Amino acid sequence: MSARLDQLIATRIRQDVQSMHAYAIQDSRGMVKLDAMENPHRLAPELQRALGERLGAVALNRYPGGRIDDLKKALARHAGLPDGFGLMLGNGSDELISLLAMACDVPGATVLAPMPGFVMYAMSAQLQGLKFVGVDLTPDLELDERAMLDAMALHQPAIVYLAYPNNPTATLWNDAVIEKIVEAAPGLVVMDEAYQPFAARSYMDRITRHEHVLVMRTMSKFGLAGVRIGYMMGPARLVDEVDKLRPPYNISSLNCETALFALEHEDVFAAQAAEIRSERERLQAALRDMGLKAWRSEANMVLVRVPDADRSFEGMKARKVLVKNVSRMHPLLANCLRLTVGTADENAQMLAALRSTL
Repeated sequence: MSARLDQLIATRIRQDVQSMHAYAIQDSRGMVKLDAMENPHRLAPELQRALGERLGAVALNRYPGGRIDDLKKALARHAGLPDGFGLMLGNGSDELISLLAMACDVPGATVLAPMPGFVMYAMSAQLQGLKFVGVDLTPDLELDERAMLDAMALHQPAIVYLAYPNNPTATLWNDAVIEKIVEAAPGLVVMDEAYQPFAARSYMDRITRHEHVLVMRTMSKFGLAGVRIGYMMGPARLVDEVDKLRPPYNISSLNCETALFALEHEDVFAAQAAEIRSERERLQAALRDMGLKAWRSEANMVLVRVPDADRSFEGMKARKVLVKNVSRMHPLLANCLRLTVGTADENAQMLAALRSTL
C-alpha cells in the first residue's frame, strides 16, 4: 500500500504542490495567544446569549438564501460603498485572492506585490500557474516607488496587491506613492484593507477615482476571526466578472447570521478597536523604552527587531506567550518578531516575557 501511495503522489500530485509546505498554525493551547492578529475581546455575556438564541433559530436544513443579500447590503452600508459599485463575499480574504488569480489567469499573466507581504498573494498565484513578482521594500520597510514602477513596466502585471496597512510590517503606505502606482498599473490594483479598523486612513474615499481598483476587507480583524467572511468592493461590472467564479453557497448561514448580528452592534466592535489602538500606542512606547526598533503601526500588530529573534521567540514561548517569529520570511525582516496587540493584561505579560529574553 505504501509503495502504491508513493507512486500515486509522485505521478498524480503536481510537483510544485509536493514541494510546498502547508500553512502552519502554532499550537496555542495554554498560551497567551498573540501570534495571529486576532481581536482579544469576546462579546459580553448578554450579547453572547442573544447571538446564541438567534443562531438557534437558523434553518440549518436549508442552503443559505436571502440573508446573504442582506449581509451584502449591510456591509455596503458599513463601508460607505458608492452607487454603481458592487460587493462580493468570500470565505475569508483568502478565497477572494484565489478567485482573483483564477479570473486573471490569461496566458503570461503576472501578479505583483511588495515584499515582505501577505504570503497568500504569492501562493495563490503559484497554485493557479501565474507568475509572481515580489518587489522588495526599502530598508526601512517603505514602498520603493522606483522599483515598483520599473517592475510594473517590465512585467505588465494583471494584478498588483497593495496591503493597506501591510502585513507583517503594519505600515500604512505613503498616499502619493500609492497614487503613482495605481495610475501606472496596467491591470487590476487590489487594496487589501484587512486591518482597516485600526488604520488612520482608508482607500474607500478614493475608490471612485479609478475603474481598475478593488478594495478588499475582512471581518476577521473586525472581531470575527472565527467566522471567516471577506468582502471585495469595486466597480459593479468588474466585481460581477470575478463573482462568476465564486462557489455556490460559499458563506454558511451561521456565519452570515453572526456577521449580521455583529454589524447591528458595530458600536461594540468600534469600541474594542479603539481600545486596541490605545493599547498599541502603549505597547510601541514600551518597546522603544527597551531600546528596540519598533515600526510605527497602523494595524493591530507591531513589528519589532530584537537582538536574537529565535532566542526571544523561544524564551517567550517558554513563558507561555506566543508571538510570530517572522525573521526568516524575508531578509528585510532579520531578527524581527510580529506582536499582536492584546488586552492590557496580555500586553503586560508579553512585554515582561520579551524583556526577560533580552
